[in-house]
Amino acid sequence: MDYSFKFAALWRYRDEIVEGVLLTLQLSLATMALGLVIGLAFAVMRKAPAAWMRAIARGYVEAIRNTPLLVQLFIVFYGLPSVGIRLPANEAALIALAVNLGAYSAEIFRAGIESVRVSQVEAGRSLGLTAGQTFFHVVLFQAMKAIYPAMASQFILLMLATSIVSSIGATELFHQAAFIESRTYRSFEAYALITVVYLGLTLVFRAFFSTVYWAVFVRRPAR
Repeated sequence: MDYSFKFAALWRYRDEIVEGVLLTLQLSLATMALGLVIGLAFAVMRKAPAAWMRAIARGYVEAIRNTPLLVQLFIVFYGLPSVGIRLPANEAALIALAVNLGAYSAEIFRAGIESVRVSQVEAGRSLGLTAGQTFFHVVLFQAMKAIYPAMASQFILLMLATSIVSSIGATELFHQAAFIESRTYRSFEAYALITVVYLGLTLVFRAFFSTVYWAVFVRRPAR
């Protein structure tokens, strides 16, 4: 083996790496926020009395969960211009990822809501709470505690999945690594570096989510 590792050659592209990390974080956080809103809305629709609302929610979840994310991304970025809607790569990536996450989080939310005992819901209604008040004051916290680990894992998977948006030119971390590789021809070094960066981000967020879980759901302040 006569390959000579030259990680120092990547130092001049440190600004590009930082830019890629920042965009990856921004894209992940924005997608998570939007995806959670979409997921909660469709989870509520899955439990709605109206059959047509349940049908729409079920159709959305099944359509998204049973098709590849890459196809969904291409539909948003390459398909929508056919009907007159053109989006920059970063915005298209945000929409595609949020729609994808919304379907998965809808099922996670639904499972969490269904984990709350019916007797507690009935108790809330017997105290004069409306359906909305019962949901927010009785169901939501318990459901969030039940689904928090799954949601935290989903965020980690989402952050790692942002690498796929480089296929439409979004300038996240993987895109920047490909750019650096094309300039330095140091393929191993470039992709090894972002592997370490992704690993570091994953470990940091896992520690953060564990701390939040302990502070919010385990060690609740006395009232």
